[in-house]
Amino acid sequence: MSKAERTRQFIIEKSAPIINKKGMAGTSMSDIMEATKLAKGGIYGNFESKEEICMEAFLYLRQRLANKLDLAVSQGKSAQEKLFNLLDVYQNDESMMDGCPILNFGSEADDTNSGMKELVKKAVYSAQRRFFTIIEDGITTKELSSEIDPEQFSIKVFAMIEGAILCGKLVGNQQMILVLESIRKDFKKYVL
Repeated sequence: MSKAERTRQFIIEKSAPIINKKGMAGTSMSDIMEATKLAKGGIYGNFESKEEICMEAFLYLRQRLANKLDLAVSQGKSAQEKLFNLLDVYQNDESMMDGCPILNFGSEADDTNSGMKELVKKAVYSAQRRFFTIIEDGITTKELSSEIDPEQFSIKVFAMIEGAILCGKLVGNQQMILVLESIRKDFKKYVL
């Protein structure tokens, strides 16, 4: 990795948590300069705009979350273990305290930034696909009843988790715990 690539990555890593927490519109170049200890010219020498930094920050945060979720799934042996490991990441990962990047960036970009909206939309489908695959594989291996609809369940679970993350940020983690327990209970109905 060249020095320019390392500097660019450094800017992304330092600014991503700030943008996730404060939002794209709420994060100023001064915030990014303060976090990186770089002058404006040092930042604009690596990025054309704050929008480009925001897009790269989202991709960075999304990839970090996807890596954690994929690792959790890979450590499960059964469909139930895989799903429950996944739910544990959402419940226990400290980075969720500032909200899921899919929710945070998506709620801000839905009407204002078509490029960001497309990136978030791909992330939503990818997250739903992770749940879908666990369920579909569970049906194939006869761990789960074929009465569970993988597509419907994966969309519902993803939406419930994202809503619970928002509620958790606003009113406390107890609602997140309640939602995740509800998902576990619902899932167990299909375990053979």
